[in-house]
Amino acid sequence: MNVTRRQLIAGAAVTAAGAGLALNTGRAGKASAAPADSTDYLVGCGIGDVTGAVAGQGMMGYSNPEQVAAGLLQRCWARAYIIVDQATGKRVVFLTADIACLFQSHHMGLMEKLSKRFGSIYTEANVNLNAQHSHASCGGTAWDHAYSLAAFGFKKNSYDAEVNGMFAAIVRAHENLAPGTITIGREELHNASANRSKVAFDANPSSEKKLFPNAIDPQVTVLRLRHTSGKDVGAITWFSTHGTSLADHNVLIAGDNKGYASYLWERTRPGFVAAFPQTNSGDMTPNLSLKWFTPSGPTTDNKRNCELIGERQYIAGRRAFDASRPMTRGGVDSVTRYVDMSAVRVSGTFTPDGKPASTTPAMMGAAAAATSSEDNYEQPLPLLVEGMTNPLVTALGGDKTPPIAPWVRDMQAPKLILFPLGLMPPSGWIPSVVPLQIMRIGELVLVAVPAEVTVVAGLRLRRVVADELRVDIDNVLVQGYANAYTQYVTTPEEYDLQQYEGGETQYGRYTLPAYMQEFAKLAGAMASGRGLDRGPAPVDKSGLQPDLVPPVPADRPIAGHAYGDVLKQPGGSHRPGQTVTVDFVGAHPNNDFRHGGTYLEVQRREGGTWKTVADDNDWSTEFRWARPAGSTDTSRITVTWRPPAGTSGTYRIKYNGNSRDGGGRVREISGTSRTFEVG
Repeated sequence: MNVTRRQLIAGAAVTAAGAGLALNTGRAGKASAAPADSTDYLVGCGIGDVTGAVAGQGMMGYSNPEQVAAGLLQRCWARAYIIVDQATGKRVVFLTADIACLFQSHHMGLMEKLSKRFGSIYTEANVNLNAQHSHASCGGTAWDHAYSLAAFGFKKNSYDAEVNGMFAAIVRAHENLAPGTITIGREELHNASANRSKVAFDANPSSEKKLFPNAIDPQVTVLRLRHTSGKDVGAITWFSTHGTSLADHNVLIAGDNKGYASYLWERTRPGFVAAFPQTNSGDMTPNLSLKWFTPSGPTTDNKRNCELIGERQYIAGRRAFDASRPMTRGGVDSVTRYVDMSAVRVSGTFTPDGKPASTTPAMMGAAAAATSSEDNYEQPLPLLVEGMTNPLVTALGGDKTPPIAPWVRDMQAPKLILFPLGLMPPSGWIPSVVPLQIMRIGELVLVAVPAEVTVVAGLRLRRVVADELRVDIDNVLVQGYANAYTQYVTTPEEYDLQQYEGGETQYGRYTLPAYMQEFAKLAGAMASGRGLDRGPAPVDKSGLQPDLVPPVPADRPIAGHAYGDVLKQPGGSHRPGQTVTVDFVGAHPNNDFRHGGTYLEVQRREGGTWKTVADDNDWSTEFRWARPAGSTDTSRITVTWRPPAGTSGTYRIKYNGNSRDGGGRVREISGTSRTFEVG
């Protein structure tokens, strides 16, 4: 945070929307700090492949049933970091995955695997799992029907891939633990996000809006992890911007702009683990011109936007990393408690008008179904628009036969309720009981929210936690998309405008005040060191998971060909920047996700051998799958490669796959193109 913003915060002394919650600047009464040179840590980093189905299954992020995966742009990864304070024995795990949402299904499934492997070392109390929110990830991995519906049911293959990849990342981080240090760096980034809900942002008090002069949160925070051997092993870079650079008509699995930022950093340092988690990005978009999908705009999948936003995060992260300093406080800590967010009685201390209030069972608004018009290419229900509010119920005659009980409708006002998700059988279509967590790593405090939080809502959450812990608000970040997922959190003022984010604020107008109250309790417990009960038990929905998509039939090669045959050869010569395209006779990619391997290789001739210079994780390649016209069991595989600037030599492209016969037997198949020259 720059000097100007510090002065604004210090001078504001504002309350939480009039609630009497003073902003703590950390300049007085701060908790005692450990020595600046406190380095009594073990640190470990690990990475695991979480790439699921890249073909024939729905994708996650835009909830568009027509967005069905048809290939791979880049692999998706889980990146895990373990920090152990050797002085106290306390440890924490922080994991970011290149997926849209960290669902409760992931959290519960992974906690079980960790318990079997490590006993009580890693638990829901000291493990934070979060998603960087790529909208180009696999769908159908939630146990909550609201999130699996667009994929036409639960997809166990992708779910297993994601949970197993996260588990592998944590195991590798554990195995890589070694004495090390953690330093912190800060930067600001002003050209990688825009406020996609400015009309709602503007409804907030001026005392809060002036802390975000461009209606964005530019803060970049980096933790630098280094072994005492002198080797940098990892970095965690927090910044708020949505994973929507790749639009809702993209059909290639990828980590979007944050995945690309990780790729840029990691390819320069073999073995280095670089994560780019979110903070309060609920109203932050990477599409800086907002309606970017005009006819004169970028290419249809907006790949160039993904590159630009990812590169800008990487550069800002590297600057903060290179300028990092020792922390003013040592040690680690964490506290977790489950809360039923559908039934929180909120004290007037946390509400805008000072009156007690309550949350309600989850309700999806009409504005939510309308989608975010700034980030979505397709508007699935054109009759629904952002800003639709409850007076329309009367205009449409809904007041005569209301589909929702009046008390719920009134408590959710002014939302026009479309679906009562929290009340839908058999046990609600989104979670009600969710884990709330605060995690401290040295001087940095993470407020782990199972939702997408707008920047002003995030400010209020950070403020109450900073106040309870008596720390500088700059050292408190919202860690969104953490440990479960329940859509959005807006301020009450933003909620009243019923833009997309307000329509997706599920538990009603007082969702944010409820979170403020509950996180104040957590922070108070952390500050005093007192224990908390676990809270209500979350609902295990694993046994109620239908998949409505028919099984994939056994493979058959295209008539007149064998697996691996080349249907389209590359040209004899290409220049750097030109696209090289090869088509193969293949099989369904979901037969094997090829973790630890690759669907494609770009090979360069070096003497008498062939060396792989690019694979399916490289930004320069694309892997596409399709059924030939009229076929239900044959596959055409298209591999493209755009040689980077400076490329020269003799090359060939290889396809790797797996076919499955009628008896269920899976075997390796491959094909190789003819050679071609680049230069």
